Amino acid sequence: MDRDITALVVDDEQLARARLRRLLKDVEGVRVLDEAENGMEAVEKIRGLAPDIVFLDIQMPGMNGFEVIDALEEVPLVIFVTAFDEYAIKAFEVNSIDYLLKPVGPERLDEAVGRARDLLRARPGLDREMEKLNAVVRSRSLERLPVSKGKKIVLLDLDDVMWIASEGGLVFAHTRVARYLVNRTMAELESRLDQPRFFRIHRATIANLDHVREIVPWFSGKYKVVMKDDEGTELTLSRSRVKELREILPW
Repeated sequence: MDRDITALVVDDEQLARARLRRLLKDVEGVRVLDEAENGMEAVEKIRGLAPDIVFLDIQMPGMNGFEVIDALEEVPLVIFVTAFDEYAIKAFEVNSIDYLLKPVGPERLDEAVGRARDLLRARPGLDREMEKLNAVVRSRSLERLPVSKGKKIVLLDLDDVMWIASEGGLVFAHTRVARYLVNRTMAELESRLDQPRFFRIHRATIANLDHVREIVPWFSGKYKVVMKDDEGTELTLSRSRVKELREILPW
């Protein structure tokens, strides 16, 4: 690619962001679009600016670097930046293109940018890298669930998620107080949520069994799963899932 590589710098420490931006000024062909001081801001700016590369701090309060990646629909090339070697190992587990240990040195930065530039020039290599990154990130168990509230990203504690349902082609997570749009398929959520606590009671519904009040007979071999929310929401338990659920919650 002949144009400048565009970059976003993400770090919760202002001095770390300033140092990296200063070093990047000396790297030919790189243009820093902006910076973000936390994970939520990073997600918004990645979506809005679509940078070629994100220099992403791993350990940040509120939303760490891995959760930033997990909240994105389209993931750019990622160069993780960390002060801890243990996080560098995890960075390779999610197939970032590279990682930088703090304090970042100019030679190591040049090397990482060079690798990124090569990938951006070679479309097949870039596509493979993105496929690996997305596959590995999406295979990790969810510790919190990233959801959308308007234009904002919210991280829900899994204890607060009562059920998840596919409604009109969209997927929503329901809590006691609200429902939130989830940018995941039901199949992906089923594979990544803690089992058997999160149990797929129907092709369109995953229930948090900790929030089930009772299970009552319905008709045609089906049952209703009554939730502990104020409305006592009734969810359909399909016949094909009855036997498996009885092994978890005998009735």
